[in-house]
Amino acid sequence: MFLGRVTGSVVATQKVGSMTGRKLLLVEPYRVEDKGSPRLAPTGRSFVVVDSLGAGLGEMVLVCQGSSARLTSETEKLPIDAVVIGLVDTVDVKGQVAYRAGDID
Repeated sequence: MFLGRVTGSVVATQKVGSMTGRKLLLVEPYRVEDKGSPRLAPTGRSFVVVDSLGAGLGEMVLVCQGSSARLTSETEKLPIDAVVIGLVDTVDVKGQVAYRAGDID
């Protein structure tokens, strides 16, 4: 699993039948900064993920990747590699809040 921020959406008008009606998001993974600070930093990479919860642009999400992405009841028969499994409220790093939903970055 990893933390990521929703940076956009993906629209594919042609896709396999089982993916019809599935919302696709562009998510950038985040990591804890190396400088000993309790801050989260973007990695500069992006993933396309299936949204199972209704995440919105700018939200921090928890993403499950690999074969585990197909273990939810919503995704068990889908040809996917990554799925949003949580909408993040807070992230605590070394006793300090590194992210809180609704705070301006």
